Amino acid sequence: MELNTKHFGIIEIDENSIIDFPEGVPGFEYVKKFVLLGNPDDDSPFQWLQGVDYTDLAFAIIDPRFFKPDYEVDIDESDVEFLEIKDEKSVLIFAIVVVPEDLTKMTANLRAPILINVKNKKGKQVVMEHSNYEIRHYILDELRKAGV
Repeated sequence: MELNTKHFGIIEIDENSIIDFPEGVPGFEYVKKFVLLGNPDDDSPFQWLQGVDYTDLAFAIIDPRFFKPDYEVDIDESDVEFLEIKDEKSVLIFAIVVVPEDLTKMTANLRAPILINVKNKKGKQVVMEHSNYEIRHYILDELRKAGV
């Protein structure tokens, strides 16, 4: 299947790789289908969550454990049921990244991770209500602390 995207031009995707977000993503509830795109630079930890049914939309994402190895997701049982999670190893975890002009101010939303069940291709952005994680967590500060 071909997608004509705003950021990547025309790309070919496998329809079997489409991830269903039944509730959309907060603020973008009208976008229900996404696909994960890798970064052309294989060494980059960043990926893209590209809208399929609205191709102008793409979120920069990162596995938060790349820069915060002790990151833990604590979600409600209702979210586990919604995503039909049977095995936590089948769940991908991402944080949406905001990339401003000043890259040293790049942040990741650790309070509301994107979870994707790879078994059933179902995703959701979950808000961890009782979390000390920040919505704007500075990525480069965390990498400096880790000595990366």
